[in-house]
Amino acid sequence: MLPQACGFFRRATAALAMGAALAVAGCGEQETPDTRVRAVIAAGEAAAEARDLSGILEHVAPAFRDAQGGGREELKQYLRGYLVTHPSVHLLTRIDSVEFPYRDLARVKLTLGTLGTGSIEAAGFDLAADVHDVVLELQFEDDAWRVVRATWDPR
Repeated sequence: MLPQACGFFRRATAALAMGAALAVAGCGEQETPDTRVRAVIAAGEAAAEARDLSGILEHVAPAFRDAQGGGREELKQYLRGYLVTHPSVHLLTRIDSVEFPYRDLARVKLTLGTLGTGSIEAAGFDLAADVHDVVLELQFEDDAWRVVRATWDPR
């Protein structure tokens, strides 16, 4: 298959995944909080693979904090740097559990595998691959679930 066609199919697949996730997220009152939280995770994954920084950040609350005390702006800078240095990003996400300690708070435990390709070098591709255990806390505000806290540990 031609390289141009591969790129087209990857973008089309990412767009379809994002559309399906947003369609699920927009179904309204019939869906459960669990379904809506899972749709946010899927939409974030699709945005990351599409290298859409604003699409990722729309699922992050202004009050976001990570385990090191970093806020939304630090996360934005980290993601921007990652996307610049990895022109191709592929994620494999497995949701291990979704819990609701409070009605408006969800705790998601997931396993996240990342594969990013860096710049093409003379010897081949510069690959970066990692697997992390991730815990996300999402708060329900203004009719949307957004990530307010995240921790991750390399596996």
